[in-house]
Amino acid sequence: MRGWERPRLAPYATSPHATRGRLHAEAEDPQRSPFQRDRDRVIHSTAFRRLNHKTQVFVYHEGDHYRNRLTHSLEVAQIARSICRTLALDEDLGEALALAHDLGHTPFGHAGEEALDGAMRPYGGFDHNAQTLRILTRLEHRYAEFDGLNLTWETLEGAVKHNGPLLRPGVSPQDLPAAIVEFCAQWDLELNTWAGPEAQVAAISDDIAYNNHDIDDGLRAGLFRVEDLLLLPLVGDIIRDVRRRYAHLDQARLIHESVRRLINVMVEDVVAETRRRLDAAAPADVGALRRLDAPVVAFSAALAADNRVLKDFLFRRMYRHWRVNRMTSRARRVVADLFSLLFREANCLPDEWRSRAEAQDERGRARVVADYIAGMTDNYAMDEHRRLFDLYDPQGF
Repeated sequence: MRGWERPRLAPYATSPHATRGRLHAEAEDPQRSPFQRDRDRVIHSTAFRRLNHKTQVFVYHEGDHYRNRLTHSLEVAQIARSICRTLALDEDLGEALALAHDLGHTPFGHAGEEALDGAMRPYGGFDHNAQTLRILTRLEHRYAEFDGLNLTWETLEGAVKHNGPLLRPGVSPQDLPAAIVEFCAQWDLELNTWAGPEAQVAAISDDIAYNNHDIDDGLRAGLFRVEDLLLLPLVGDIIRDVRRRYAHLDQARLIHESVRRLINVMVEDVVAETRRRLDAAAPADVGALRRLDAPVVAFSAALAADNRVLKDFLFRRMYRHWRVNRMTSRARRVVADLFSLLFREANCLPDEWRSRAEAQDERGRARVVADYIAGMTDNYAMDEHRRLFDLYDPQGF
């Protein structure tokens, strides 16, 4: 028995013993499973560290207690591990995928991605999921023998397909980001099937984490009140129950206790619904699970409906709040300005990036500039914008 072996996995779990391996062959580690090594490589990557200063909803200088991409990823990983363990799935793979899922995000969250996608539209567009794959397979430069992190096939598959098959009726390879199509020509990630169950767990754990911590952050920021949440199904019931049980609880503890309970309810619902679907489908192995017509990891119909109401509330009251709109408007301008200038004047890029850009044709140069901007943290992007556009900033010269 190897040092990393765990209790028996379910037959439909992704077994580390049956991994399809790595693009570049490496000797096994006697102390860590292939998926544990993947997790560790993600954690030690430069892109993972940068998540500490990348926006979730609030830009870094809005306050120290709001979530950022790093704290969000850690919360997703914790939820994913719990669900995987309960369902006898490989929790190391679930954790690796949870930690890696946001690596490709730009500074300033979705506002930055929208701006960069708009700037890149003539050159193939920008997609954070494809950017995650580029980071994992090309852009991280840590190892002597290969670019990227050389992760297992299962981790790369899950990173690309955690939200479902990419090739489905009405979608052709020409509709997909070039980075994904090009990599699959080298190593087929089977884009027409569902990802393994651990990737499905990571995806729904992402949903659970961001809905719940956005409630916490939105209340903390004063974008809505506890009384507004009482009108929502499930959330309102939980808050009222906490108030009944703890009549003199201060608001901070009321929020934390309510969010804790809401996460528990969602996790328990996912476990129950997933077991129901597994019993109905009876997949013999992970390959059979991938070939199913629908995911096996999901909310029940009732909780999915409640979750849609919560998402709609957060969209209206938080993501489109005028204070957030002002912040995202500035963010879009920063990213668009940076791309426009650096694409026209690649000689303003740092030396390593400049040499890459100048060796490319126009489309390739645009992708190098997009890689450079996408890797920026919020504060670095703002500092770089100031250096390049503030004529009176002495650091700009």
